[in-house]
Amino acid sequence: MTIAPPRDSLTVVNEDPWRVRFQREDELVEQLQSHLAEALKRRGKALADGKVELGSSYKVAKVLGRSYTAINDAIKKYPKTE
Repeated sequence: MTIAPPRDSLTVVNEDPWRVRFQREDELVEQLQSHLAEALKRRGKALADGKVELGSSYKVAKVLGRSYTAINDAIKKYPKTE
């Protein structure tokens, strides 16, 4: 077993000021939320299409191995908008 010798000095990491880091992360959160909202709409549309194809939300849930409630709620929450 090898034991590393102790360091005599600490390495200082140059970070941006907290306000800059916060702004950068806040912008990222906004982008991710926007992407998530769009993905949920597309997912809801896909599930609605599956319901049309298979005839019911129950059948879609069964094929996907998900609960009926989750599928039905997703379809209701994100209806087709064309």
